[in-house]
Amino acid sequence: MSTYLPTSDAIARRYTASTLDQKIQNKTALQEEFGWPAEPKRPMVCLPAGMTDALGGKLLEEVLPGILALDLQILILGKGSAAYGTVFTKLENERKHRIHIMPDEEAAHLAMYAAADISLFLADPASLKELTHCLTFGVVPIAPASKALEEYDPIQENGFAFIYEPTNVWTCYGAVVRALETYRFPFDWRTIQRHCMESIRTK
Repeated sequence: MSTYLPTSDAIARRYTASTLDQKIQNKTALQEEFGWPAEPKRPMVCLPAGMTDALGGKLLEEVLPGILALDLQILILGKGSAAYGTVFTKLENERKHRIHIMPDEEAAHLAMYAAADISLFLADPASLKELTHCLTFGVVPIAPASKALEEYDPIQENGFAFIYEPTNVWTCYGAVVRALETYRFPFDWRTIQRHCMESIRTK
């Protein structure tokens, strides 16, 4: 069980699987903190593990131009290799209204999980504690196929992740697009978020 919970006093608005509509207040609180417009409907994607070559840096380099062309905001946890730190710092400076590097501190971790709609993993997240935190907070993962994840099935309305083929830039980008298209339908998205949170409770 994660030690981080969306009922923590440290986040702007506490919520549970049955009150997920209140999660959005954490997003607008963070947007206002950054000086961004309060845009509750704009999807917010986080890279919760930072970035290194082992965490999928090569794939990130290939898929990033496509992701930056999409209408979304990005939160990046500020840990990993110096080379990717330089890349992200440059992006943050160029796109201050869309990209923000989160300090590698507990309060920032909580704020990121509470605000983000989607988490992007570029390598198998099964062993990462960040995946557990994302699921606990209802942050829907996009990730390579993994024993830790169940792919979302819109017909059966089950599953809680958008899956792609490992190291494949085209299926990775496709998974991002599928997630964003699904995000446009609030009822379906809340269902997926609940499945995320429930997947942790049943382990």
